[in-house]
Amino acid sequence: MRILYGVSILAGTIVGAGLFSLPYIASQVGISFIVLYIVALGVVSMLIHLFLGKVSLETPDFMRLPGFANYHLGKKAQNVAYVSGILGMMGAVLAYIILGGGFLYTLFSQYFGGGEVLYTTIYFLVGAYFIFFGIRAISKVQLGGLIFFFIILVGILLRGMDTISLDNIFYIKEGAFDPFLPYGPLLFALWGGSLIPEIEELLGKEKKKLPLVIFLGVIAAVIISILFVLIILGVSGENVTQDALSGLGGSLGNGVVSLALLFGLFATFTSFVAIGLTLKKIFWYDLKINKHLSWAITCLIPFLLFIFGARDFVVVIGTVGALMIAVDAILASFMYEKIKSKKVRLITYPLIFVFVAGIAYEIIYYIG
Repeated sequence: MRILYGVSILAGTIVGAGLFSLPYIASQVGISFIVLYIVALGVVSMLIHLFLGKVSLETPDFMRLPGFANYHLGKKAQNVAYVSGILGMMGAVLAYIILGGGFLYTLFSQYFGGGEVLYTTIYFLVGAYFIFFGIRAISKVQLGGLIFFFIILVGILLRGMDTISLDNIFYIKEGAFDPFLPYGPLLFALWGGSLIPEIEELLGKEKKKLPLVIFLGVIAAVIISILFVLIILGVSGENVTQDALSGLGGSLGNGVVSLALLFGLFATFTSFVAIGLTLKKIFWYDLKINKHLSWAITCLIPFLLFIFGARDFVVVIGTVGALMIAVDAILASFMYEKIKSKKVRLITYPLIFVFVAGIAYEIIYYIG
C-alpha cells in the first residue's frame, strides 16, 4: 500500500496545473510534435527524478533539495537551491491557487453567487488545512484524486465519442510555428522532483523501492498527459482554450464541462497540497524555522500575492517551468555525478546542456 500511495503522490502531483496547457499548445504545434515532446521530456524527467531518488537515498533523512545540495556540493550550491526551490515552489503554489480557485468559482458561482476571490479563498483554506496536517492525509487524497481523474476522463471520452474526430486531433492553428513553445509548460507539467524526499519518508522500511515508485509514477504521468491531450483536443478542435476545459461546452454541453471542471479541481488541489507540504518542510527542516511559522509562510505569501494582483497563470507557470525547475534539475545532475562517478557525465552533461539552453532561450525570449 505504501508503494501505491507513493506512485499516486508522484503521478498525482505531476498531473497538475501544467497539464491543462497541453491541449492548447498541441493546437499551436501539432499533435505529432507535442507527443514527441512529451515522450522526450518524459525521458528527461524520468532521469532527473531517478537522480533525485538516488541522492535522497544517499543523504540523511529530513532534508530537502537545499539540504541535499549542501551535503553533496557545498554552501554555494545550497544557496542556489534555496533560491530556485523556494521561488519555484512559491510560484507553483500560486499557480495552483489561481487555477484551482478559478475552477471552483466556475463550478459553484452559478448556484451560490459570490466572486472569484471568495471561491479562491475557500480553495486556499481547505488546502492550507491539509498542508498543516502532513503527508499521511495528502497521500490518501492523492490516491483518491488520481482514481477520480480516471473516472472523469473516461466519462468525457464516452460522452464525447461521437464528437472526437481525427480532424480535431490533427488541428493546427494558423500562425508562426514555434518549436520551443512546449518546453516550459511541459517541463512544469512533468515535474514532481520536489516530492521525492516526501515519498522516501512515506515508504519507510521499503525505501529501496523508491526507484520503482519513481519509474511507475513518471510513466503514469506521461501516459495521462498524452491521453488528456488526445481526448481534449479531439473533442474541442479549433475551440480548444488555454485552460483546456472551458472549450468543451460547445461540443459536449454544460454537464460534461462541470464534470471536467471537477477533475481540474481535484488535480490542482492535490498538487497544491503536496507542493505546499514540501515547501513547508524546507522552511522547517532545512532553515530550522518553527513548524507553524513555516506553514504560515508557505501558505500566506502565495495567497497574499494573489490578493494583491498576481493572477496571470500563464506568466507564473512559464517562469517556474523554464527557469526554476531547470536550476533544480541541473543541481540534481551534479549531485548524482558526485555520488556515482565521472563516468555518468555521458548522461548528466547532455541533460545540463538542455536545461541551460532552455534557461537562455527563455531569458532571450522575454527580453526580446
